[in-house]
Amino acid sequence: MNNTPKIKVLQAIRQGLIGGGESHVLSLVDAMDKERFEPVVLSFTDGPMITRLQEMGIRHYVIPSLKAFDPSCWKRVKTLIQDEQIDIVHAHGSRAASNLFIPARMSGRPLLYTIHGWSFHDDQPFLQKQVRVWSERLLTSGTKANISVSASNRDTGVKHFSGFRSTVINNGIDLSRFNPGASLPDVRQELGIPASNTVVGYIARITHQKDPLTLIYAFKKVLEQHRDITLLVVGEGDMKDEMVSLAMAQGIASQIVFQPFRGDVPALLQAIDIYCLPSLWEGLPIGLLEAMAMRKAVIVTAVDGSKEIVADRQNGLVVPARDPAALATAIGTLHSDVALRTSLQQAAAATVNQHYCAKGMTRQVEVLYRNVLDHKN
Repeated sequence: MNNTPKIKVLQAIRQGLIGGGESHVLSLVDAMDKERFEPVVLSFTDGPMITRLQEMGIRHYVIPSLKAFDPSCWKRVKTLIQDEQIDIVHAHGSRAASNLFIPARMSGRPLLYTIHGWSFHDDQPFLQKQVRVWSERLLTSGTKANISVSASNRDTGVKHFSGFRSTVINNGIDLSRFNPGASLPDVRQELGIPASNTVVGYIARITHQKDPLTLIYAFKKVLEQHRDITLLVVGEGDMKDEMVSLAMAQGIASQIVFQPFRGDVPALLQAIDIYCLPSLWEGLPIGLLEAMAMRKAVIVTAVDGSKEIVADRQNGLVVPARDPAALATAIGTLHSDVALRTSLQQAAAATVNQHYCAKGMTRQVEVLYRNVLDHKN
């Protein structure tokens, strides 16, 4: 029997809603070797992720905060680290890292930071971008180790910060949960979508990053050529009302099914034929990996993270960002060319099975934990 004390790791993330980063944390704590590690999760808001953690039997805490670098929560975070006798603090995303940075230092615990896409990007106003670059430089220089979820994200860090160091560990997903052969509830029937229609899925936070309005303009163009096609939009976000209003103004709302956030993502993915992610920027999108694992044809924009996974016409289609005409052409092509769609579906699933498994990702993270503790000052 192993009498070595378990390594306690605090996994911290900004919110309890389930998006890419939150799915990553759930996969990580689920696949972690519980003989050697004990995960504890901290979120700064409540939400469906907390419910999932309860079901999984993972200890978790919510310390409310909606701001980056929020001193009002630091004392409570420090107390949590000390009371739980945490060995390693692992922050996911810049918001969480900003509120773990000082408490981890005050507690004398090593801080790891997983960069799920940088908080700065090219379409921000100059001053806002410079402030974000400065804060990311501060965070990444004050950690024991940084993890980049994609090589392109690491390269961006190298470009912006002198001496930036990080380990590339690609996101991975639970292939037993995202299994295209599984028997799942029939979402098409539930939502009244004709069985003969091609279904395009947009399952994401409906925010500026995911560029929902370009998708609506593109889908209007698709419907000028094809009618046996449905757009399924699943999610919430600060642009949802605008997306719905634009669909109504364009006269295409009857061909779109809007759904709120839902936890049954595998069943939703099984219901679609084409997964569409028209992002303006990405880290390494977990929703994309989930769709590919479920053997779906995917369309992504040529942005970091997405284009690292998808090679055009090899395991999906790649289009320029903010280009409704190109996006419409890609959707129309996959709708009409069933042979191409089928070949891309098979290649997509093969890509994820070979390179993006949660267990492989977790083993790499565990090695990093051990290295950090071995070299702890």
